[in-house]
Amino acid sequence: MASITSLGIGSGLDLNGLLDQLKEAEEEKLVPILKQQETQQTKISAYGQLQSALSTFQDAADALNDSTLYESLSTNVDGEAITATADGEAQPGSYNVIVDTLATRGTLASDGVTAADEAITTADQTLTLNFADGSTQEIDIASGSTLEDIRDTINATEGSGVNATIVNDGTNFRLALSSSETGADESINNFSFDGAAPFAADTANTRQLGTDAALTVNGIDITSSTNQVEGAIQGVTLNLQEEGESTVNVEQNTLKVREAVTGFVNAYNDLKDKIGDLTSFNSETGEAGELLGDSAVRTVESRMRIALSSGSDGQFSVLSDIGISLKRDGQLEIDSDELDNAIVNNQGALSEFFAGGSDETGMAGQINTTIEQLLSSNGRVSGAITGAENRKASLVEQYARTEQSIESTMSRYRTQFGQLDGMIAQMNQTSSYLTQQFDALDAQLGRD
Repeated sequence: MASITSLGIGSGLDLNGLLDQLKEAEEEKLVPILKQQETQQTKISAYGQLQSALSTFQDAADALNDSTLYESLSTNVDGEAITATADGEAQPGSYNVIVDTLATRGTLASDGVTAADEAITTADQTLTLNFADGSTQEIDIASGSTLEDIRDTINATEGSGVNATIVNDGTNFRLALSSSETGADESINNFSFDGAAPFAADTANTRQLGTDAALTVNGIDITSSTNQVEGAIQGVTLNLQEEGESTVNVEQNTLKVREAVTGFVNAYNDLKDKIGDLTSFNSETGEAGELLGDSAVRTVESRMRIALSSGSDGQFSVLSDIGISLKRDGQLEIDSDELDNAIVNNQGALSEFFAGGSDETGMAGQINTTIEQLLSSNGRVSGAITGAENRKASLVEQYARTEQSIESTMSRYRTQFGQLDGMIAQMNQTSSYLTQQFDALDAQLGRD
């Protein structure tokens, strides 16, 4: 049989076109598998959104599950002289603060030199800085140093006690020193060189000694080397801003508690909205949410309803006791007046309701436990994600097997079509030969 190098040449038939049509028909087997893969990927993404919303709600519940939240204090300052912050040791109270003097840094400048970038030392020597409390700091200065070099050496020396800059007074350049810390004792007082001094300290004209802050708290005199005063009021840090008078009120931090409760309600409502989106159905368009009718979502909703409706034996037993109600659409709603009343007047009962006596006994703790169970490696949500991922992996394998089957089928078709092409070509050759022989015979008979 003659060898056929291109389908259809021997037979004259469009066998390649026929093969293409057969391949398109075979590849239709892949379409439903791809659609199922997309469906599983969509579900995985949807479960991830549900997981994220649950985690956010869990974080909001955790904030309410901390008993120290209901013990925290805040400072309210009337006046511009100070700002203040309170820590866990502070006690409620009101304090009158009068700032008489702010703490300042000591400053000192040198005599002038004609150029800042020309060498002014002829040998290695030591610069000694003298401070108001009698302490000193020695700094090694290299031979051939310029004023800029001396500045840089001082600033590079750890614990020098000063910051150095260069000031041009219009005629000469001066080394200007400023104490690193405020206060009288930390003030730069003088400096000297142990060798030939390139310049001297201008103590007569430029020395300004640092000062301590002076203030009174409820009439009690207080001094501080810094403008951040700690310990004058137990658990309160005063930051002095200017001379003047301010009143500091230390009180329960109702704002922080309200923000935590509001954050809890908003996070739950966001979770409810997300579930609504994932399980929605539009009757007009026929479009459905990715998890419509999903059993994992129904489990989440059921567990959340149980956790939110659980009660306690304290003064506040259910959410409605503190002004939080469950609406018909499943969202939580806050009655601001009732909630503010609970926060302002009974944070102890509020703490017992949300935080309880341990991490698991209050409502927030119970919600946290429920979500942990749902999101754990063997929980309902994680199990749903794992199931969807396994189904997708199985479909990927099925797609690969189907592709191999299609390729095998097409290879068989190519072989069969090649054989058909060869057979038809041979038949055409035989037909042509016989025709020629009959024509020759007819011609011979006609001559006879």
